[in-house]
Amino acid sequence: MAASNADGTLGEHVPRYESNDLNSQVIHIGSFRNSWLETLPPDLYSYEIKSEEIEIAQLAEVLQIPTETLNELKDICSVDSLKSHPDDQPVDSNVVPPNPDLACLRLRKKRQDYKKTLVRDLVGRHDTYSNEMESVHMGLMPEDSTSVVPEGEIILSFNIVYPILFERFKHVRAHQTMQVLGSQNLTELRDAICCVSDLQVFGEFSNMPDATPQYISKDHYKSAFFYFEGVFYNDTRYPECRDISETTREWAKTRDFPEFKTAKMEDMTFYDLRMKIGYPYFYCHQGDCEHVMVLTDIRLIHPDDCRDRTLYPLLSHKHRVMTRKCCVCHLYISRWITTNDRLAPMDPCLFCDKCFRMLHYDAQGNKLYDFQAYVYVDPGVFN
Repeated sequence: MAASNADGTLGEHVPRYESNDLNSQVIHIGSFRNSWLETLPPDLYSYEIKSEEIEIAQLAEVLQIPTETLNELKDICSVDSLKSHPDDQPVDSNVVPPNPDLACLRLRKKRQDYKKTLVRDLVGRHDTYSNEMESVHMGLMPEDSTSVVPEGEIILSFNIVYPILFERFKHVRAHQTMQVLGSQNLTELRDAICCVSDLQVFGEFSNMPDATPQYISKDHYKSAFFYFEGVFYNDTRYPECRDISETTREWAKTRDFPEFKTAKMEDMTFYDLRMKIGYPYFYCHQGDCEHVMVLTDIRLIHPDDCRDRTLYPLLSHKHRVMTRKCCVCHLYISRWITTNDRLAPMDPCLFCDKCFRMLHYDAQGNKLYDFQAYVYVDPGVFN
């Protein structure tokens, strides 16, 4: 998509794959966007909707056929001609004819008949799938005209991987897929990443279960960094922030590694970065909670994208996980985890709030025996 140099070779900021189907070479995000805008005609990335006549004329030119032939094909292949019901009957997309002729309708009829045979409780289930999140914001315009994403803006897609891969997981799974604008600061992506470790409440509360503090670990431990192409981008927005990449950099000095650089996360935009498409990078927070993140796509924004800048970084995919239920009632989500608990069937053991209090305390709220209790935050909270 980028222009060639005078000698016919591709520019240095054009992504070329150094490993087939894996990752590209290092590119400068801002220069890549500039090469795009210099090469493409403005009408290809403009928000202005083309008239139907112009689109037909351009398509006819690409197909090298007369405009009259293209209009005839349009009428023959129109969706209005694909009807399985009389014209005088109302259309109900949920009703499939009993003996459909179209193969797609036969498959849909088979699927509907199969669903009727299932016996399950759908109360409380999610009505939408995680891959439909992006479609909710398609073409969304902001109420404030100053919040409109300008034409020619770059959208980058990042896959944020789970911090811990359990043994039963045979493949790396993306916890979230975030879409960010090239003009946004790195801190905006850092604040948008959701991790269960940010919600943890530290401390042992078996003696005072009602005295759990209101703050979470993200409010107390605010240090974090991104690692992209030999540079640690540290979050230094708050006085309590520390350079948690210093330990890694000092260790690297004692080994045969090139010297790593540092920069402030809040001073950098994605246009300032040099990255590889498809290459794993690094995000670390809470001291040692480490996430692999992969830049999977770079593209220009188009009219069907969400154009409300306040909604970016935009969550386009979220992996749904199973919630951990109470080991007593097997009904409610766990809220407490206990250790050295002689009445628990395992150590450690999970309890919902109701079962936890009924089993471990008397009517006056006094502790019945010695054990340790900690607040448990279920990963399913992000569902």
